[in-house]
Amino acid sequence: MNISAVSHRSTIEFCYASDENTVTVNIKTAKDVDRAFIISEDPFIHELRRQPHWSGVKTEMHKLAELKYHIIWTVKLQPRYKRLRYYFELESEGNTFVVCENKICPVEENSLASMQYFKYAWLNVSDIITPPNWVKHTVWYQIMPDRFCRSSNSPEDKKFRKWGDFSNPQWNDIYGGNIRGITERLGYLKDLGISGIYLTPIFKSGSNHKYNTFDYWQIDPDFGTEEDLTELVDTAHTMGIRVMLDAVFNHCGQEFFAWKDVCEKGRGSRYYDWFFINAENFADRNFSTEDGRFFSFSFWAGMPKLNTNNPEVVEYFTKLCVHWAKDWHIDGIRFDVGDEVSHTFINSLNSAVKKVNPDVYFLGEIWTDSLPWLGGKEYDSVMNYPLPECVTDFFKNPNQTFKDFEYALNYCRTLYPEQVTGALFNFLDTHDTPRVAEVSKNNDELLQKIAVIMTLPGSACIYYGTEIAMKGFDSPYNRATMPWNEVDSGKYDDIKSKISALIHLRNARKDFKSNEFEFIYTEDYPRLIHYVKSGKADILINAQERSYKTAPSGKILFQNGYENGELKPYGILIAER
Repeated sequence: MNISAVSHRSTIEFCYASDENTVTVNIKTAKDVDRAFIISEDPFIHELRRQPHWSGVKTEMHKLAELKYHIIWTVKLQPRYKRLRYYFELESEGNTFVVCENKICPVEENSLASMQYFKYAWLNVSDIITPPNWVKHTVWYQIMPDRFCRSSNSPEDKKFRKWGDFSNPQWNDIYGGNIRGITERLGYLKDLGISGIYLTPIFKSGSNHKYNTFDYWQIDPDFGTEEDLTELVDTAHTMGIRVMLDAVFNHCGQEFFAWKDVCEKGRGSRYYDWFFINAENFADRNFSTEDGRFFSFSFWAGMPKLNTNNPEVVEYFTKLCVHWAKDWHIDGIRFDVGDEVSHTFINSLNSAVKKVNPDVYFLGEIWTDSLPWLGGKEYDSVMNYPLPECVTDFFKNPNQTFKDFEYALNYCRTLYPEQVTGALFNFLDTHDTPRVAEVSKNNDELLQKIAVIMTLPGSACIYYGTEIAMKGFDSPYNRATMPWNEVDSGKYDDIKSKISALIHLRNARKDFKSNEFEFIYTEDYPRLIHYVKSGKADILINAQERSYKTAPSGKILFQNGYENGELKPYGILIAER
């Protein structure tokens, strides 16, 4: 057995409470392990039974997921006394190995006296990771307010470019999309099947994207007023649509009151320690901070980095978020650059906001493994950036088989405790990435990719315009204005109706949100995505250059490119078993 591949610690990536009665235990091994068992009991059971040594009950584990080089085994236990002592036995090629905290050895070499057991100390209800339950049922729609819709009664302004004119686009173009425009299009989103909208920043700023905030307490006048936001939230809620705001607390803009005061007074400013200033000439107007005179987002001098270790900074933004939850009834907060703010900062915000409304969703923008922020007291979940990467890689690389895709999907869905996985923010594109239609061969391939995220656990998100296959590789081209005249004329009805059908199918079926599914693989068709959700529905997504003949049993729920029992290239079939 490959002992070096065995991995387990009594920490949340391997051992955590699923609910108030259940502890989930996972162990990672190489593929040479045939069976895995856990031996577990209460740590003090031998004292209760007046036995000289502790002993446990042997329970077989099952395979949770197969990765490229590993298998993850899992078991759910319900400890009667809320605590566990445990170790593992692994069978490999007729041999049995013991895995405990201080050693791994053949079972015949094991000495009870030298074993250091693993321990789950106590199942504290307050420590259970509990993201808001509504999140896993939500299909989000990401909106950049300046580019989505300008309301019908908006006054003309010379600083706004003509809506739809995207000739020679510039970074600082402003088109005049606003909050009232979003409210006017809520019916469109409801018909599409959307149940949550995520707005990129809406607060006063000097840019069109608003990620360099000047005033966190004032909605940017280009977007509207506080009354406009209240109307949007109230109207959305009556339609069953949640609203999530973007929180840019890692950095601010140069006109933020505290930064202006520091630039004016230097070390004499009471806000000097709100930032990371390293030189006397920090206020130099050089656009780059490569010289290290102060820290900023990336190296953009226009976005000075806030010191979220400072108690005053923590207090300032905590009050702000409580205001959003209490007075504006916001349902979610997405934290920009969520891995650079301090753990103390997010913990404080989480505690304060959830006292006002425990159902507010805390979402971190983190592009890599995010486990340190997901213990239940900081973010509820994160943007699932590994997912669009693995989807894009599979479809663009003809040498990848479905088995490769299976490994990648399993990696994405086993990174975190199952509660976090159920609240992951799954997407294919955002304002920071190429549009998914741009990197797809055609609309049928686009549909296949959307079918993937609509049948995976977590919440799904559509970037505005994806439903009509808008294209654009990088900024500003991936941030074009929504072509409402063409949308309203019916030009995009065909692709929009198919994407809407997939969204509505996800909304209607609980099993599409489940983390319980089985991959089915045949070497004859290495590019066919085929898996079974909870034993109830087949999902076949054809990513090969030839057709695949099959005879699905039961009711066909969704089909695209499927005729006479033959799944065409770039065809999708979802059939109920």
